[in-house]
Amino acid sequence: MAVAFTKEESFETASETLLPDRPISPYPNLVTETGLRALEAQLQQAREAYDATITIEDVNERRRQAASPLRDLRYFAERVRTAQLVPDPASIETVAFGSTVTFSRHDGRVQTYRIVGEDEADPKAGSISFASPVARLLMAKAAGDVVGADDQELEIIAIS
Repeated sequence: MAVAFTKEESFETASETLLPDRPISPYPNLVTETGLRALEAQLQQAREAYDATITIEDVNERRRQAASPLRDLRYFAERVRTAQLVPDPASIETVAFGSTVTFSRHDGRVQTYRIVGEDEADPKAGSISFASPVARLLMAKAAGDVVGADDQELEIIAIS
């Protein structure tokens, strides 16, 4: 039966339970070992959150409560399925996925970031995505190299 022929409350519930999927990046799903474990843990948390909604007796409330965990479950299942585990870099000669890079900016600020996968990236915690503009500038460069242009120049100080 179409939603148009049901109670108004059911229409509202249907619109609340049809959450759009979380966007998936067009970049390859590169992950570190830590990033893969985090994705698997988030998938498990989404499963548990969804499973917890199954016991709700009211159908409309169950659908409302299950919407977000179900969306997360689809997202993390896809991210785990497409994950491409990248081993730690074998060399610290050049910046690579998994490297920790220290660089200085033109204004004198010195920053250190580890280059990781998109889901693992957290600039406040010291990691940036390999797809970020800064990481793309730094990739395959060596200590002492200056990358960027004008007031956005970065000088690589160290790689570890």
